[in-house]
Amino acid sequence: MATAAAFGRPWPRLSLEPRVRSTLAVTSLSTLFLAALALFFVGLVILAAGGQPLQVFRGMFGAAFGGKWGISDTLVKATPLILTTLGVSLAFRMRLWNIGAEGQLYLGALCATGIALRVAAPEASRWAVLCLMALAGFAGGAAWGAIPGWLRAQFNVNEIISTLMLNYVALALVRFFVFGPWSERGFGITPQFPRNAWLPRLMEYADVWPWTRGMTAHAGLFLALLAFAAVFALLRFTKFGFEIAVIGDNPDAARYAGINLRRVTLYVMLCSGGLAGLAGMSEASGVAHRLLDTVSPGYGFTAIIIAWLARLNPVNALWVSFLFGGLLVGADEIQSAGVSQLLQGIVLFVMVSGDLLLRYRIVLRWPARAEAPA
Repeated sequence: MATAAAFGRPWPRLSLEPRVRSTLAVTSLSTLFLAALALFFVGLVILAAGGQPLQVFRGMFGAAFGGKWGISDTLVKATPLILTTLGVSLAFRMRLWNIGAEGQLYLGALCATGIALRVAAPEASRWAVLCLMALAGFAGGAAWGAIPGWLRAQFNVNEIISTLMLNYVALALVRFFVFGPWSERGFGITPQFPRNAWLPRLMEYADVWPWTRGMTAHAGLFLALLAFAAVFALLRFTKFGFEIAVIGDNPDAARYAGINLRRVTLYVMLCSGGLAGLAGMSEASGVAHRLLDTVSPGYGFTAIIIAWLARLNPVNALWVSFLFGGLLVGADEIQSAGVSQLLQGIVLFVMVSGDLLLRYRIVLRWPARAEAPA
């Protein structure tokens, strides 16, 4: 078999080199191209399954964005995605790989449920109860995030492993309560919350704003927008946000500058888990009005994908979460098990692979020919 050496020349070598710069126009066009490429591969999968890709895409788009009711359903799905994405993005900016947003969401939902079922009186003020539930949800998620944060800060324990394992502990804890002390007739659900523990839906204000009639989006959306404003201001205008950026860029330089890495690590994990806990509270109070052992279909894991696609930018996290919310609603329209996860996986693979080519370029190099000895 002939080789390159047989012709007197060695094989070329492929290497990745960082691009000097990438303009906003190139990045935007590349992102649109990668999104179209992802849809193309999804269409191939649908075609292989015996479906009609164009009809499926039309049905998905109509279900998610085709009218105010579709947009309302998309906003319901986007609300927990915004909160969990903000949480993991905050940690990722500091190179703390919080993979435990799912468990933190479950703990937030559990603590908020405890307030609704065991603490709040049925005749108490609705907004007082909801504020108390929000604080409990944030505290539950923050406490669950503080465990791996403290282990990382104090003993340098790998937070990927600790946050991932705590997801299963959180799920087991929730199942203990919904099948045990708080169960309704032995099923995996709790009794329904009192009405004053429900996040109001837009349809409740149809008498004041007729355009909200029939819309299922709830006040958790405004909670998510407030969280976005808080995270944006924290990262842009505060000393704490500056410390997060410095540590994320160069931990050694941050340590030399006198930044307390242990303190910032613990606080970031507290905030990251707390935001995921708020997502759990909004799901339990605004959607199901009770705690289920399946309160989340994987929002905490989807948030990792969204945070990556949003490049850890809070503003990008809003619209990417909205698009993924539409993807979840559209996938439900197909009514096929696993479609949502399949679509997310294809989109993630194509976008991440393409993002690598945006930051690096492939170079083909021919090694110099060795000189013959005299």
